[in-house]
Amino acid sequence: MNITPTKIPDVLLVEPEVLGDERGFFMETWQRARFAAHGIDCELVQDNHSRSVEGALRGLHYQIRQPQGKLVRVTAGEVFDVAVDLRKSSRTFGRWVGTYLSADNKRMLWLPPGFGHGFYVVRGAADVEYKCSDYYAPAHERCIRWDDADLAIEWPLKGKPILSERDRLRGQPFASADCFP
Repeated sequence: MNITPTKIPDVLLVEPEVLGDERGFFMETWQRARFAAHGIDCELVQDNHSRSVEGALRGLHYQIRQPQGKLVRVTAGEVFDVAVDLRKSSRTFGRWVGTYLSADNKRMLWLPPGFGHGFYVVRGAADVEYKCSDYYAPAHERCIRWDDADLAIEWPLKGKPILSERDRLRGQPFASADCFP
């Protein structure tokens, strides 16, 4: 397994060892001791799985209380996955990092607590699975506009994205969003 920091060092790109032959492949997607050796040492308490059509954009979501660290991977299709640093005390506050995750490249992305998360489906229907370090708490959920000018995320859009009502109507500007200390 190869784990490397992104341009935001706390967000880590995970490239698992994939063992394959004529039958298919095997890969380990989580083993606490192995991940802890690379600085990802937490209890993961919830698994989520979403399916989104090509052109769908989800995000930017986070929980202001019970913030969730997320280990994100794609098991079908391809997405452009984005993490936004919402920790005011961080030297990378307000910066974003994006990477392509796909069923083909089998990469994973670790976002520690304190980050907003979103993704755009660039190819096929995408199944996104992510392990979380805390439970879903809808009362504490927040959303920042995916197209916020201050963040200036360079989404690889192919036309107008497909958005949920929440993301389209209730996303807050970054400048007025609830952030972490």
